[in-house]
Amino acid sequence: MRVVVLEDIDAVRKRPGMYVGDTRDGSGLHTMLRELADNAIDEALAGHCDRIDVALNAGGSATVRDNGRGIPTSIHRDAGVSAAEFVMTRLHPPGKVERDVRERPGRRLGIGLPVVNALSDLLDLHIWRDGREHFIRFRRGDPEAPLAVVGDAGLRDGKPRRGTEITFLPDAGVFASTEFEFATIEHHLRGLAVLNTGVTIRLADKRGIEKKEVIFRV
Repeated sequence: MRVVVLEDIDAVRKRPGMYVGDTRDGSGLHTMLRELADNAIDEALAGHCDRIDVALNAGGSATVRDNGRGIPTSIHRDAGVSAAEFVMTRLHPPGKVERDVRERPGRRLGIGLPVVNALSDLLDLHIWRDGREHFIRFRRGDPEAPLAVVGDAGLRDGKPRRGTEITFLPDAGVFASTEFEFATIEHHLRGLAVLNTGVTIRLADKRGIEKKEVIFRV
């Protein structure tokens, strides 16, 4: 099965509208954040996640964190790099990464994540898995260094912490505006909460003097 390596990153950056929609009116920008939230929901649908945190950060970045299993960190058998790097830097046929990496019924894992990475000026990936915290940083889709263990996972509710956190800074050279609209994101997350009973979704806006926070749970 053909795997497209993101040297095609250049193709994504040259034709971003093919992947995320309009890069001028804000819709493409918000597709990036929705993609990450939807991937976290996939973990909830698989029964491995019950909390998703979304934050709009000062400086223009956004963070999506879940308490799922965490993207696998072992070396991918075909690519020769960590599974985490693989899903962030490869475009491939739908379903392949789900079988190869997370082994779960998914939708767009491996389609959306590399595109978000490619269209971000900076992307930080933290993974809490198997009792350890792992980290890798990307700049415009390229890893600065391989995935590395940066510490212990710590405990949450008496158990080893687990999950995935992605913080990305949209590329101002791609998007006409990189300012996220709170109301647009709130609307999408509210819909996800309604459709996914038992999942707590927290949205925090840390950009202004007066911080905002909304929590959804059905």
